[in-house]
Amino acid sequence: MLVRGRRILGHRVALGAFAALSLAVFCSTVRASQAPLSTLRDVPLPGPASRFDYASLDEARGRLYIAHLGAGTIVVFDTRGSRVVAEIPAVAAVHGVLAIPSLGRVYATATGTNEVVAIDEATNRIIARMPGGEYPDGMAFDPITERLFVSDEAGGTDTVIDVRANRVVQEIALVEIDPATAGIVARHSLPGCRHAHGLLIDARRRLAFIACDGNATLLVFDLQVGRVIGTQSVGPDPDVLALDAGMHWLYVAAESGIVTVFAEGADSLQKLGEIRAGYAHVVVVDSTDHRVYLPLQNVGGHPVLRIAMPTK
Repeated sequence: MLVRGRRILGHRVALGAFAALSLAVFCSTVRASQAPLSTLRDVPLPGPASRFDYASLDEARGRLYIAHLGAGTIVVFDTRGSRVVAEIPAVAAVHGVLAIPSLGRVYATATGTNEVVAIDEATNRIIARMPGGEYPDGMAFDPITERLFVSDEAGGTDTVIDVRANRVVQEIALVEIDPATAGIVARHSLPGCRHAHGLLIDARRRLAFIACDGNATLLVFDLQVGRVIGTQSVGPDPDVLALDAGMHWLYVAAESGIVTVFAEGADSLQKLGEIRAGYAHVVVVDSTDHRVYLPLQNVGGHPVLRIAMPTK
């Protein structure tokens, strides 16, 4: 669920439980089935070899925030020094995490306690807790209204939070939402999609990319005309998407451990290949240096952060 200009396309995110067993590493050689990426390093992460969920990057500060769902913590990773600098505890069953650089804050959904927590980036301390519905999950922020929209997977609503006061101001049904009024603007059908799951919006090109985990399909949705304009195949059980705005590469990470890489055109996608790595269902990309980050819950019995780079 991401902000699109002055509107938000609300989206319910469902989580699967898929234990991918392959621990294949990246290869720098480009073949038909491989994306043009190579591994730089695997950095050990703290905590048990248990599930990670969302991750969010503050590019300006060089801080990557990783939700360690299985540990109930948020791992803070320094992307410039390639090291873990903090672990924020007491975020029960953390699913969503979202850095908001303009506020110097990070918000996270503590699904274990049905709360949204606010964290100060400077101190890595929790500064507020708010109710988040029945099952708070993904989040989006509108910088114009300074409102945070939290997807309630079980309740089928968005919880709206005023970040100036860190308080809940409204709950609304999920569809296309105008942040200024918190009202429903439109409803759109998604032909060819079984169980819409991950969502990413390219605001500059007015495109939405929707991962359908029921049939391993990615939809390209034109936000200006309000319809699907293309489809692509991806790995089984697609989950998180990331866009390198500098290179115009789109990454689609799946529960099956497959990350599909596309080159983004003006209104279409070209498949470049796939990465295969066990448990790689979360992906983050830094558009400034093009590094790709994959939190992997179990490599040789330990969690690691895999860092890769395009080879061209």
